[in-house]
Amino acid sequence: MILDLVFQAKMAKTHFKFAALLALVLLSSSVLMVESGIGVNWGTLSLHKLAPSTVVDLLKQNKIEKVKLFDADPDSLNALRGSGIQVMIGIPNEVLSVLSSSTDACDLWVSRNVSAYLGKGGVDIRYVAVGNEPFLTSYSGQFQSYVMPAMLNLQQSLAKANVANFVKLVVPCNADAYESSLPSQGAFRPELTQIMTQIVSFLNTNGSPFVVNIYPFLSLYGNSDFPQDYAFFGGTNHAVTDGANVYYNAFDGNFDTLVAALSKLGYGQMPIVIGEVGWPTDGAISANLTAARAFTQGLINHVVRNQGTPLRPGVPPMDIYLFSLLDEGAKSILPGTFERHWGIFSFDGQAKYPLNLGLGNGLLKNARDVQYLPSRWCVASQSRDLSGVADHMKIACSNADCTTLNYGGSCNGIGVKGNISYAFNSYYQAQKQNSKSCDFDGLGVVTFLDPSVGDCRFLVGIDSTSSSNVKASGRQTLQLPTIIVTIGVSDASLQTATSIATARFPTTDLGLPNEPAASTPSCRFQHELLTAHTTEPIAVAWAMMNANTRSHAIAVTKVPFRTIVTFSRVSK
Repeated sequence: MILDLVFQAKMAKTHFKFAALLALVLLSSSVLMVESGIGVNWGTLSLHKLAPSTVVDLLKQNKIEKVKLFDADPDSLNALRGSGIQVMIGIPNEVLSVLSSSTDACDLWVSRNVSAYLGKGGVDIRYVAVGNEPFLTSYSGQFQSYVMPAMLNLQQSLAKANVANFVKLVVPCNADAYESSLPSQGAFRPELTQIMTQIVSFLNTNGSPFVVNIYPFLSLYGNSDFPQDYAFFGGTNHAVTDGANVYYNAFDGNFDTLVAALSKLGYGQMPIVIGEVGWPTDGAISANLTAARAFTQGLINHVVRNQGTPLRPGVPPMDIYLFSLLDEGAKSILPGTFERHWGIFSFDGQAKYPLNLGLGNGLLKNARDVQYLPSRWCVASQSRDLSGVADHMKIACSNADCTTLNYGGSCNGIGVKGNISYAFNSYYQAQKQNSKSCDFDGLGVVTFLDPSVGDCRFLVGIDSTSSSNVKASGRQTLQLPTIIVTIGVSDASLQTATSIATARFPTTDLGLPNEPAASTPSCRFQHELLTAHTTEPIAVAWAMMNANTRSHAIAVTKVPFRTIVTFSRVSK
């Protein structure tokens, strides 16, 4: 189906030849201008984390005036104070159940994550995203019943805080929330019709836009029959004719399918914001620098011409948030190994390819004053038998990012020994070049000669003393009262995870009393069964309002480690 809106797991088997297409979409990039509307998603699931102040400086250098966060991370928000950048903060799906059932929890969440940052010299928070793609088909409806009650409670809390006229609630939806074979026939999935009617009515009443995430890449990646040129903006031999309208790219077709779905509910003129759109640069056949540059520049050129779409001529999306600002090497790769390579900048804030955002600043500017670890790498020993290296590689790649080694990745062709060296170095850098992390039972050695080969870059990590680390993040989280942070995959794993956390982060390191929280009578652990993210480094923060059965989620902290529990005592 040409408009294939549903992600599939089958890899496209064709290579890209985009030289002519790239020349076409870049033809006018040197003179491209637009006042506003182009923002970025700032995700923080990185093994090599830039200091938030460096990221904000990067945004300002590139005149990016809109940023979307996936949580309300204190480090990020504090860095955004006084920047003038408009911010969308997020509430993760795992927190919705508590917010949907407690106005007290919503009041506290708004107080700590919205009101505390507003005011003169504060953060320009414009939106709160209630969940992130909560209706995704792969979630099987597990968050669906929480969204509307959470929104109503949060709206009441925003009103109490006297910020409801300024801070708006939105619900970012995946494009799989609607479906059709032709744009004009677009409709929300039948099981979503009732709740979408409620949500859209709420958004309209409160002056909020509809936020949708559109990914032509996923249509191409998931369907080998999807025409390549239809995913881009340089013209196609596979245009879709829909009555009097003709669609020459997947983005417009997808967008108008949503317009038609909104029209069926009586809200055909509702403003639409693109919450996520982008193209990855590595980790799959269809993910490469050339394709990413062609798509992203083509998208920006297309939008800033203000041509709109057949169903909304002359009316482009209200805002577009590119996905994403930086690569995130600790993201889950369950959807695909490309997931860690969506950034227009690499993890260290260096532009991956020339791109004009249309914001009057020319091509992308790199991050300044990035502090790297020393220029040294860990590689496979030339003098040792490497036949028993499989377990070492498994450990290395389980704790670092080796996705560029996969089929279609930029490091896929460097040979067996090159693969081993890449895995060793990825782990070595993730461990901040700890000398023991390059041992691998004597199979690894440290070199001062850069082993990078062609397009395959052997990275050097960022100096953690200049960046936010896990301990610092823990202290920020503990600014919130009586916090328990857990990653729970089952009841049985909770005690083990607690032991790991206690060993890795002694309570004194977190600014907590040096006593076992698990043995404190007033302490209760809560865990959320993260069925769709059992390997994703997501920690859910719970505030225990008292020692009885009530508990309220008020924050989420994401850390680049697995099975880590951070905790505090609960006040009696």
